[in-house]
Amino acid sequence: MSKKILLIGVCLLFFAKSHAGATENDTVKFNPEPFIFNFERNLDSIMNLWYVKLSRDSSHLLRDNVVLPDKIFSPGEVPDYPDSVYIERLARIPAVIDLSFNNIVRNYIDVYTKSRREQVEVMLGLAQYYFPKFKQILDLYDMPYELKYLPVVESALNPRAVSRAGASGIWQFMYGTARLYDLEINSLVDERLDPYASSHAAARYLKDLYETYDDWTLALAAYNCGPGNVNRAIRRAGGKRNYWEIYYFLPRETRGYVPAFIAATYTMSYYGEHNLVPRPVDFPASTDTVKINRELHLKQIAEVMDIPLKLLRDYNPQYRRDIIPAGNREYAIRMPDEYTTKFIDLQDSIFTYRSDELLAKENITASPVRTSFVPSPPSGTVELHYTVKPGDNLGHIAEWYNIRAQDIRNWNNIRGNLIRAGQRLTIYVPRDKAEYYREINDLTFDQKQARIGAGSSSSSGQASTSDAGDEDGYVYYTVRPGDSLWEISRRFTGVSEDQIIRLNNLTNSGRIYSGQRLKIKKSAAGPSEK
Repeated sequence: MSKKILLIGVCLLFFAKSHAGATENDTVKFNPEPFIFNFERNLDSIMNLWYVKLSRDSSHLLRDNVVLPDKIFSPGEVPDYPDSVYIERLARIPAVIDLSFNNIVRNYIDVYTKSRREQVEVMLGLAQYYFPKFKQILDLYDMPYELKYLPVVESALNPRAVSRAGASGIWQFMYGTARLYDLEINSLVDERLDPYASSHAAARYLKDLYETYDDWTLALAAYNCGPGNVNRAIRRAGGKRNYWEIYYFLPRETRGYVPAFIAATYTMSYYGEHNLVPRPVDFPASTDTVKINRELHLKQIAEVMDIPLKLLRDYNPQYRRDIIPAGNREYAIRMPDEYTTKFIDLQDSIFTYRSDELLAKENITASPVRTSFVPSPPSGTVELHYTVKPGDNLGHIAEWYNIRAQDIRNWNNIRGNLIRAGQRLTIYVPRDKAEYYREINDLTFDQKQARIGAGSSSSSGQASTSDAGDEDGYVYYTVRPGDSLWEISRRFTGVSEDQIIRLNNLTNSGRIYSGQRLKIKKSAAGPSEK
């Protein structure tokens, strides 16, 4: 009886405090503790179950769309669910964008909830800071709120991320698109790295793309690969305008883009159901900006106000060399709320402090911050090294280690597919299979191929006319691991993807597999210079 009275009393106290000052904007100050109590506190199980129920009954006090777990997981437990559960959960997310479920989406959900758990937990911590701000900007442009999950796919919520193609920032803008949407880029400022300015630009760009296609999945695809590629995919698909119907006509990377977005939306909404815990971050949730109309160095602010320079850089990554080049126009400097009044009081001292030294042109150097994003290695793995041999390519190496070629690129800061003989690559493999994979570096090519059940170097996919006479009018190409129709078409002058699809009666919109023999029209089969 006394326990029931205690529970009722705690409930009343909780609701009294919650309703006393709760507003729609309180999400910025949300404390992630309710989402980690199952894992970090030794609470009595009945109190845990009561808290979960109470949180559901008062879900408007929590962040949007987040669902607390149905059960208490043991430390390190990685739950798995049947497809029907994912379908039902995706249907419950209030979204304008189509959140379809299929095997491709399921694979990306597994990546987020199983393979990349540590990285996702870091993103969940960063989400406490970024998502409320993204949502506020999306609301300004009357855009679907679920677009706030797009930077999870684009940059893993890293405002300094730089892709191998040169896209920069949390929304991954290319230079031309950034300038088209009025983002300033020069030697001192790159507003692609400003989470706020780039979010406004991204919202406008996505809005324009949606007005072009009247379909959010096509707009997302165009955001990734450009409207030109989407338009070509639509033409190749006979005018169809459904993302899944033009799927195989899109560039390879874009094919995974919308499924990855759906998976990110699911994961950020149901992470509690997968025993994922937000990692704490150093960012105070409440920040403000001060307008600057004179040239200023971040060190002047940091040293006079006793603010860590790293914190100022993290809040203001757009200032590439720590200099705010104000003068012809105003710029904003972002800092925690409690420092803004202090800045106003001390601004005369701040502007004069070491100004001749810090703002001298010969002393202006790039700020020592990492501008490329390298994800953390997966949990439960060990680091191995592989020395590239003549004839190796990323596709082969990825197959030998049962990983993705993109993983190798990320871990080794490689752009594109170019690797060189003698190059030493870092590879992460499951700890319990380390000895098996450690041998690979010393095997011959044929031995490595035999491990994965593939052919030897003698059948490694060269274009050949030995199988066909002149009267046939064709040559044949054997598909290699990692090949795509686009890459194969570029090997032969005058050959297009559509021609290969039609000539070989390919089903599933042009899906190919390793070892498949493709017919190529001989009149166009000269080796390409590409």
